[in-house]
Amino acid sequence: MEAGMIRIAHFTNPRQAQAFIDYMSSRGVHLHGEHDDGVTVWLESEVQRETVENELHIFVRDPNHPRYQAASWHSGTTSSSLQYRSSSILPMLRQRAGPFTLGMMIAAVLVFILMQLLGETVVMSWLSWPDAGQYFQLWRWFSHILLHFSLLHIVFNLIWWWYIGGLIERRLGSGKLFVLTVISALLSGWMQAHFSGVMFGGLSGVVYALMGYAWLRGERDPESGVYLERGLMGFAILWLFIGYMGWFGMAIANAAHLTGLLLGLAMAWVDTRQAQR
Repeated sequence: MEAGMIRIAHFTNPRQAQAFIDYMSSRGVHLHGEHDDGVTVWLESEVQRETVENELHIFVRDPNHPRYQAASWHSGTTSSSLQYRSSSILPMLRQRAGPFTLGMMIAAVLVFILMQLLGETVVMSWLSWPDAGQYFQLWRWFSHILLHFSLLHIVFNLIWWWYIGGLIERRLGSGKLFVLTVISALLSGWMQAHFSGVMFGGLSGVVYALMGYAWLRGERDPESGVYLERGLMGFAILWLFIGYMGWFGMAIANAAHLTGLLLGLAMAWVDTRQAQR
């Protein structure tokens, strides 16, 4: 490293080092990372040293705070001077998701495999929304969210579930995600069944509830660490509009989507009343 450079910190986790470097860059402070047995972070200017050290003290208390993830996202870089060890997909998934998030993903994948092996009709006869005479089969009020009818359908829903549900579980706990999931599965399913009958399925009603919840929670209570970028929320609204217009000719559970979104917004508003006061 060049003479005059100031050593700020040494990180054993290169991802955390890059997150701190990106965050300080968003604050107008340029740091350099040197890869050795970890990552050593260096500063060029003594003038900025106090600012960097103060931010470092905050960072080490909660390095996974969304502000640092957002800084890396907005930096727009696809590569860096830091070298990362290759890792399997499971640790990457677990880094963001908790046990309930992962459990739901595994259950949905297993149900999808069963649908390919046994046929959609057979599996739906076990798990679909209750029809006449099935109302006391209580699992049906919730198990419909595990049914997916194409690879695109399940991949799309599970990515959103992992991205938003994992964040909610990490920041607010498994209990909060469980409550959001159960309530939105019940009410969005009830509304969809009212309009289209019982032959439907998928996590999308729950996903829309999580979208609405995360977006409004982030707007009203940013300190919670739960948020959804406004651009992604705009995409969700656009997709909802496209579904109602029927432009792509796909069977879309519009009633479940809209019900889930409104429910998520309502639950976020209730949960953030104290923060607003």
